[in-house]
Amino acid sequence: MATTQRGPVTADEAVQTLRSGMNIFVHGAAATPTPLLDALSRRSDLTGITLFHLHTEGPAAFLAPDCQERIRSVSLFTGQPVRKAVQQGLADFVPVFLSDIPHLFRDGTIPLDAAILQVSPPDRHGMCSLGTSVDAARSAADSARIVLAEVNQQMPRTLGLTAIPVQRFDAWVATDRPLYEHESAEESAIDSAIGEQIAQLIEDGATLQMGIGTIPNAVLRRLKNKRDLGIHTEMFSDLVVDLVEAGVITNRRKKIYPGWIVTSFVNGTRRVFDFVNDNPQVCFLPCDMTNDTNLLRKIDNLVAVNSALQIDLTGQVCADSLGHRIYSGIGGQMDFIRGAAMSRGGRPIIALPSTAGDGRYSRIVMELTPGAGVVTTRGHVHWVVTEYGAVNLHGLSLRQRGERLISIAHPDFRAELRQQLNEIRGYGIGEV
Repeated sequence: MATTQRGPVTADEAVQTLRSGMNIFVHGAAATPTPLLDALSRRSDLTGITLFHLHTEGPAAFLAPDCQERIRSVSLFTGQPVRKAVQQGLADFVPVFLSDIPHLFRDGTIPLDAAILQVSPPDRHGMCSLGTSVDAARSAADSARIVLAEVNQQMPRTLGLTAIPVQRFDAWVATDRPLYEHESAEESAIDSAIGEQIAQLIEDGATLQMGIGTIPNAVLRRLKNKRDLGIHTEMFSDLVVDLVEAGVITNRRKKIYPGWIVTSFVNGTRRVFDFVNDNPQVCFLPCDMTNDTNLLRKIDNLVAVNSALQIDLTGQVCADSLGHRIYSGIGGQMDFIRGAAMSRGGRPIIALPSTAGDGRYSRIVMELTPGAGVVTTRGHVHWVVTEYGAVNLHGLSLRQRGERLISIAHPDFRAELRQQLNEIRGYGIGEV
């Protein structure tokens, strides 16, 4: 729907275009359009509103008790603001590959009536940018009948498939506020050990996919002696900037998008937001493109590093739930694990600490917790890394997989795991 609105309005005025019963996409991560979400939450006359989103940042007014009968949150990837509501049944979760989400909007499986975005100010051509998060926002902006926007002076202008004309907005609000930042937690000794293990699996000229968190950051901190690394990922954060400035990440050896860092969104601090602002070496693409396995398989030496909550002795990887309690989502793990497996010289890696609960529980288990979601199947898993080592399960029998995974489990749990494996599988396994 084209708009005749030329100037900014208030957030309360902007959401007057919305009606009861609408399906609405909400921009996520650092691009969460909080002023418009807050205004929507104040619309006490609206009912039957469904919000579709990836992980959001900041306060979630739409989850307040007085909104529960009017607004329903549906996560396509669950972030911290909505995690408790999902676990309590006050919000919903859709398990889906990140690469499939744009198609849900495009083909009408999830018909969008409206999209609420946060964008950069328009340039001299009247084009705004989707800024820090293109991911599924590109498809939502193209598919929704109504588009509302927060035009934030502090949103970086990013390059790639990010442009959206200001005329596309049915209404927009003007803001000048800092983006939500994500500070990385301090690196632990366990993170350091895992980072060392993974860094040894990364060769000069490799192209990397890794997200945000203490383990990816621990890996990145240990790559300063590498040469000509590339980035093709669904997201990246601050430490990639350090490696670009150190001359480690050059993207020179990439055959697919040579010379470019390719990503779908960024999350981190102002450092990474400033880095991507009007930066011609960073290409933002929708997540159905960044995560397309048909493309990923063509990237030589693709190293994909993804995390897990639990893994059983057959190699089944749980990465989205704690038993029945949804913690995150499928995201892009399977997209990149499979893509790296098909890449010539690629290395798909699952990384996790050996224990949870301050060492009380083993993350390597005989069987997954009831209700746990299998994100990466035992047929797709290759490398698994803990602080005790790295093992490759590809092509191994169930017995061999069990032996190798026990070898990188915490020593306190190895005897118990051996006994369980022997009882369940009938194998007489000696010391590993």
